[in-house]
Amino acid sequence: MIQVRSHIDAPPDNIWAVMIDVERWSEWTPSVTRLEKLDAGELHVGQRVRIEQPKLPKMTWEVTEVDPGRSFSWSTSRPGVTTVGTHEVAVDGSGSEIRLTIEYRGLLAPVVHLLAGRRTHQYMEQEARGLRQRAESGAKPRD
Repeated sequence: MIQVRSHIDAPPDNIWAVMIDVERWSEWTPSVTRLEKLDAGELHVGQRVRIEQPKLPKMTWEVTEVDPGRSFSWSTSRPGVTTVGTHEVAVDGSGSEIRLTIEYRGLLAPVVHLLAGRRTHQYMEQEARGLRQRAESGAKPRD
């Protein structure tokens, strides 16, 4: 499992609003080139999202769990491995803490972790920094 935690000087509601506005991620993190919802509506279980990232193949992720205002998880599968990503936000004294987690599951999980783990961790750190900057700037999601 790969996890990145970060403190953000913003309330959880602000962070959540930025986090679930997935189609705008490319505006605040260099780890995402393009992200497109394949199903309409706010983030919901069963919704599919196509993600393009530098140096990685396009992948379609499916939302598997949503705890509104707190967390969501999604997964994508390739032969031999399923990747599960979780995004969480929680109150942290003077602000909030985010936890970004990636877990590889399946027969090829150890190989994928060995080959992609370092890049995945770098991308997660970029996402955490971008999310912090976006949430602390007070940028509002589009209506």
